[in-house]
Amino acid sequence: LIRPEATGYGAVYFAKEMLNENGDNFKGKTVAISGSGNVAQFATEKVIQLGGKVVTLSDSTGTIYDADGIDGEKLQFIMDLKNKKRGRIKEYADKYGCEYWADKRPWGAKCDVAIPCATQNEINGDEAKHLVKNGCLCVVEGANMPTEPEAVEVFLEKGVLFGPGKAANAGGVAVSGLEMSQNSMRLNWSREEVDEKLKDIMKNIHSQCVKYGKSGDSVNYVKGANIAGFIKVADSMLDQGVV
Repeated sequence: LIRPEATGYGAVYFAKEMLNENGDNFKGKTVAISGSGNVAQFATEKVIQLGGKVVTLSDSTGTIYDADGIDGEKLQFIMDLKNKKRGRIKEYADKYGCEYWADKRPWGAKCDVAIPCATQNEINGDEAKHLVKNGCLCVVEGANMPTEPEAVEVFLEKGVLFGPGKAANAGGVAVSGLEMSQNSMRLNWSREEVDEKLKDIMKNIHSQCVKYGKSGDSVNYVKGANIAGFIKVADSMLDQGVV
């Protein structure tokens, strides 16, 4: 796995664990994803594999909304369009006849799961309220700080499962660490083996968030990620003799 691939896969694996924690899964879920670069592409691929339906992708010019869902063939078109031709996402709408929302982000779409994979501060408070109103039950950050503080407050207040980037967006860094370990130990892991290791890493990160963020029947993943991160740093300092 390459780092962007691992980031996209990792965010979806984290979302999968969040849904599982609530007795749910991706099967039949409608998913809104922002961006159309590598991370968004691989997040889309993994959602499809897990039985979800991705209905949006975007770039700086606007958003495509495909109510039929982006399947493997359509995703390949996007990969060629973005990775080789460097085209605009509107070309997808022109080819497949779906809706194109010029100069708009995906968060007006009705969805069960939202995965922002584009840029910083791409979900504001009003957009968060719109997602909640449309029945979104899970938001997972696949980019660096894509959710504004006001939006985070909305999600937490309304009981939406919210996976912060410091936990959900760890896949790329994790696989970079695996690559360093592999090189150091002169090992040669297959793509499938790395994917399984990534899946376990994201599952363990989720478990730590639940351990420190659970209160009653709900989990505050922001609180859990913050406490788990603090404890990890503190334990490392103690191991190094820093007091």
